[in-house]
Amino acid sequence: DCKGQKLGRLATIIAGLLKGKGKPNYYPSIDVGDNIILINADQIVINENSKHYIVSNPGRPGHALRIKNVSDCLPKFTIQRAVKGMLGESEKKRLMRRLNIYNEQNHPHQAQTPVKIDISNFYTNLKV
Repeated sequence: DCKGQKLGRLATIIAGLLKGKGKPNYYPSIDVGDNIILINADQIVINENSKHYIVSNPGRPGHALRIKNVSDCLPKFTIQRAVKGMLGESEKKRLMRRLNIYNEQNHPHQAQTPVKIDISNFYTNLKV
C-alpha cells in the first residue's frame, strides 16, 4: 500500500523485494525475487519543493525539448522510473515485468492471495 509513503524509500524497498534480497536463500546469480503489487499509487508523497525534471526526447539543443516536473507526471510512471533507476542494467527488463502498479485499492490479482507487507516499518521488522 503506497498511501502516505515517500517515493525514494518506497523505491528502495521495492527494488530489494524484486531482487529477493530479504530472503535467507538469496544469491546474486539465482533469481529468488517476488512479484510486487502496489495499490493506491496516486497517494505517494513527492517533495514539491525539490527540482526533479524528466527530459523526454532531447534531440538537438533547443528543438523538441520537453521538460516535465515529476509532480505533474502520472504516479505509475514516476514509481516505475524510480525503481528502474535502482536496478542494474542486466536485470531491469526482467524484474520490471514483476511490478504491478494500480492507482486504486482494487486489483485483478486477488486470486493469487497476495501477502500484505507493511512498508512504513519494513526495516525494523526485517530480521537478518
